[in-house]
Amino acid sequence: MFKFTIEKKDSFTNARLGRFVTPHGEVETPAFMAVGTVATVKAMTPRDLQEAGCRIILGNTYHLYLRPGVEVIEKLGGLHRFMGWNGPILTDSGGFQVFSLGALRKITEEGVEFQSHLDGSSHKLTPEKVVDIQERLGSDIAMVLDECIPHPAERDYVRPSTLRTIRWAERSLRARQKSDMAIFGIVQGGMYEDLRLECARELTALPFDGFAAGGLGVGEEEAALRAIGRYTAGLLPEDRPRYLMGIGRPEDLVAAVAAGYDLFDCVLPTRNARNGSLFTSAGKMNIRRAEYASDPRPADEACDCYGCRNFSRAYLRHLHLSGEILAAQLMTLHNLAFYQRRMARLRAAIREDKLQEIQIKAEDPESSIQKPE
Repeated sequence: MFKFTIEKKDSFTNARLGRFVTPHGEVETPAFMAVGTVATVKAMTPRDLQEAGCRIILGNTYHLYLRPGVEVIEKLGGLHRFMGWNGPILTDSGGFQVFSLGALRKITEEGVEFQSHLDGSSHKLTPEKVVDIQERLGSDIAMVLDECIPHPAERDYVRPSTLRTIRWAERSLRARQKSDMAIFGIVQGGMYEDLRLECARELTALPFDGFAAGGLGVGEEEAALRAIGRYTAGLLPEDRPRYLMGIGRPEDLVAAVAAGYDLFDCVLPTRNARNGSLFTSAGKMNIRRAEYASDPRPADEACDCYGCRNFSRAYLRHLHLSGEILAAQLMTLHNLAFYQRRMARLRAAIREDKLQEIQIKAEDPESSIQKPE
C-alpha cells in the first residue's frame, strides 16, 4: 500500500524531507523521476538507471495505450516486467500529450477524442478508461485525466476547463479498483490564483493519495511559473506528496523544493544529452565545441559516473560528432547521475537546514516549456 511520511521540515523554507512507500519499493523525497515515456528511458538500460541513482521512473498512458497496447503489456506481466524495471513507476495520464495534439483532439464532458499521431486512427480516452489502463499496466502511482490548459488562455476558457478537470477527477476516484495503486489529483487553473484555489479546494476534499500542480511550463514567463507554482504548493495538504509536473531545470528544482514540492519529472537531462549538452558542476557543457577535441579530462571532474570514470571529453565529442549510439548512452547516464546527485544534495540541505544557502545560476538557455520526449 502507498504510504507517505515527512521526516524533516526545513526551518527557513517550505521544503520537506520525506519518503513514500509503494509496492515496488521506497523513494526518498524530494525526488526526480527519469522520463521513460514508452517503457524506456531513452538510451538507458534499467541497470544504467540504477547506477545513475534513479529510484522511480515515469511512463505515459497515452503512448503505451497506442503502442504496444495495454493488452500486450498486461499479457506479458505488466509494465515492470515488460521493461525489466523493479522499482516504482508513476504513469502520467496522457493529458499533456493529448493537449499537444492540437487540432487532432476534441475535448468533451465525456473525455477526449483524438487521432493517433502514429497512424491517424481514432480513439477516445475517458477518466474511467485512463484509470483502467493504468491499473492494467500495474502502475504504482497513477495520474487522473485532466485538461492541460494552454498559455495564454482567457478566463472564460480556463474556468470551464478547470471545473471539468475537477469532475473528471471525481470520476477517476470512483473508477479505481486496485487499492495498491496510488492515485494523484491534478490542480489546474491556469495563471488565475482564484481558480487554482477553487480547484485545489475541491480536489483536496477528495481521498487522493497525492496531488500535482499541472498546466505549468506551457509557455508562461519564468516569474509566472515560479509565482503560480509556489502559490499552488501552499494550497496542497502537508501530509501527502506534492508533484510539480514537467518542470526540471536545475534552478527551477531548487525553487520548487523550497516551495514545498516533493516530486519532479522532465525530459531535459535525457534530451540535452542526446543533443550533446551536459550538466556539470561547473555549468552547462556543449561537447561539440572544438576546444574539447583533444581534452583528456572527464566531462565533470566532480562526477563518478561510468562515463566520467572511464572516458575523456575528447572521446565523448568524437562519439557525438560521429553519430555513435554510445554517445547518447554515456551522456544520458551522466546527466541523470547529475540530477540524482543534485536531489541528494537538496535532501541533505533540508536535513541540515541549509537549503536557503543553495543557489543555482540560471545557466540553461532553454526555456522551461514542456515538450513530449
